[in-house]
Amino acid sequence: MSFTLATWNINSVRLREPIVVKLLQEEGPDVLCLQECKSPVDKIPMEAFQALGYTHMVARGQKGYNGVAILSRLPIMDVGDKDFANLGHARHVAAKLENGVTIHNFYVPAGGDEPNREKNEKFGQKLDYLTEMRDWFHAERPEKSVLVGDLNIAPREDDVWDHKKLLKVVSHTPIEVEHLAQVMEAGGWEDVTRKDIPDGRLYSWWSYRAKDWDAADKGRRLDHVWTTSDITAAAHSSRVLRNARGWEKPSDHAPVFATFDL
Repeated sequence: MSFTLATWNINSVRLREPIVVKLLQEEGPDVLCLQECKSPVDKIPMEAFQALGYTHMVARGQKGYNGVAILSRLPIMDVGDKDFANLGHARHVAAKLENGVTIHNFYVPAGGDEPNREKNEKFGQKLDYLTEMRDWFHAERPEKSVLVGDLNIAPREDDVWDHKKLLKVVSHTPIEVEHLAQVMEAGGWEDVTRKDIPDGRLYSWWSYRAKDWDAADKGRRLDHVWTTSDITAAAHSSRVLRNARGWEKPSDHAPVFATFDL
C-alpha cells in the first residue's frame, strides 16, 4: 500500500476553505493533516472536502483557537488524543489507517515572544508540553507510526534564514531545540523531510509581516514529518509546496508532503 500524506497549518480552516480545496484538487494527498483549524469539529466545512473524495475525518476542535484535523480518502479510525501540559487545548489527535499505521497530528504551542519561562507563561507551557510528549513516548514507545504537524520549532541551523540572529528568538532557541531532540529520541522518531532533503536551507513558514515573503525569504521550518524507525525506509519523496504560501488569502505556512510505501 502506498499513500501520500501532507501536513499544513491552515490558520483557520473555514476562512481558508478555498485553498484547502485547491490543495486537494491539485495535489491529491491521500491524507491531509491540518493544524490551527480554529473551528469546532462540527463547523469544519466537510461538504467540499467530501465532494473530492475525502470522506473520512478525525478531528479535535475549539472555537477560534487551535484545532487539529486529519482528512483522508482512506478509511481511518480515531485512536484518541492527549492534552499535554493540561492546557485544555485541541492540539493533538491520532488516527489509524487500515494498514496499521498510526498518524499523530500535533500543534505544539508557539511559546509567545520572550524565551524565558519566568517572564512568559506561554514559553513555559511550550516547554512543559514538549516534556510531557517526551515522557509519553518514553512510557509508550510508538511503533509503525507517523508524527506530523506544526511543532513550532526549527531545529537545524539550515532550518532558519539566519541561525545566529535567531538563537534568542522563540522557535530556534537552544532549549527548545534540545526539548524537541528529547521528544525525537524518546519515541525513536526520525525526521523524514531531512532524510529525503538532507542539505540546504528549507522552510515551511514565512511571516505575514514581510511585505514580499518570497523575495525576503526569511523563513523557518516549523512543520515536520517524522516516522518511527521501523518504517523510515518506507518514506520518500518529501517536499515543501512553497508556492502555496503565495496563494490567495494564504496561510503563513506551506504544506509539507511525504509518500509511504507500506
